[in-house]
Amino acid sequence: MKTAKGAVLTAAGRPFEVREFPLTSPPEGMAKIRLTASGICGTDVHIHDGRLPVQTPVIIGHEFIGRVEEISETDSEKHNIRKDDNVIVYIACPCGECLLCRSGDDANCVNMGVTNGGNPDTAPHLYGGFAEYNYSPVANLIRIPPELDPEMTCVFACAGPTVLHAFSLAERANSGIEKADVAVVQGLGPVGFFAVMKLASMGVKHIIALTGRENPYREELALKFGAARVMSLEKHGMDKIIEYIKALSSGLGADVVIEASGNPSAVPQGMDMLRNRGVYLVPGQYSNSGPVEIAPEMITFKALHIIGSSQYSLSDVQNYIDFLLKNPHTHSTILSLASRYKVEDINRAFDDVRAGKNIKTLLTP
Repeated sequence: MKTAKGAVLTAAGRPFEVREFPLTSPPEGMAKIRLTASGICGTDVHIHDGRLPVQTPVIIGHEFIGRVEEISETDSEKHNIRKDDNVIVYIACPCGECLLCRSGDDANCVNMGVTNGGNPDTAPHLYGGFAEYNYSPVANLIRIPPELDPEMTCVFACAGPTVLHAFSLAERANSGIEKADVAVVQGLGPVGFFAVMKLASMGVKHIIALTGRENPYREELALKFGAARVMSLEKHGMDKIIEYIKALSSGLGADVVIEASGNPSAVPQGMDMLRNRGVYLVPGQYSNSGPVEIAPEMITFKALHIIGSSQYSLSDVQNYIDFLLKNPHTHSTILSLASRYKVEDINRAFDDVRAGKNIKTLLTP
């Protein structure tokens, strides 16, 4: 019987165990998908560190892109997914019944399930993204059109929908974000880079990307994606950064700030940079990294609009694909962000992620 490798998390903090699993035909309602690329997300690092607890043993990973190798005729017709289609696996399984789901906000379902939570000891074994094959519900697959390179699509497969959902929440709140003239992005990881691209696509004139330390390579990429300027806390300090922002905005401050660093200390800094009635989008604080002091009166006196955003919906994944189709000039730069590892090298890949060696780490065949 043919087998495939999967990286099993047996307990928080332990190295992944790479095991061989038998490949079987998918049960009804699921497809068997061969790996093209599977991203390692900051969330996966939080899970491995134990800051986001999960039931173990488990194969984690939620950015799986692959080619459909086996699917029933019934499922194919029902969901318009064919054998040999390139697909993104959407791991969220909202309940459809809670208040949030019924009000059109299933990204914040209070009974959220996931496709990758299955026990790898139970067939078909390979439920998560860190494996050479994946078995997922056909209802959770989004077809990637032939115009898009699947590996390139994987680079922002989570970061893209995450950012787009945060922007959609801002629009639903009538925050006026679409009129922004001065915007700041805190952090230049995948979420930060995509936020820069999104702002540029909106025609925002002044996009400032902030980093903690100077990094010429990331600065060059941010400018390619549409940033007007990159500044670092190490080189410029907050006082000079705020002074520069106010110079661009007639002394007011930024219209919108997007927190994409994951560093809790970024939050009070983001509030400092905003103008009165400014909008703060916070999709980047995705684990308990410790408390931080804020000046709550600033929220009051500036009348700040602070919008948190954690999950994203199936529609956000489709919107991400549409964004890539509309912005083909970004594709080669997006693909250049990828660093590739085999599934059996997952522990080295995680070490390199923690060391900050890569912008986007992918598992590939």
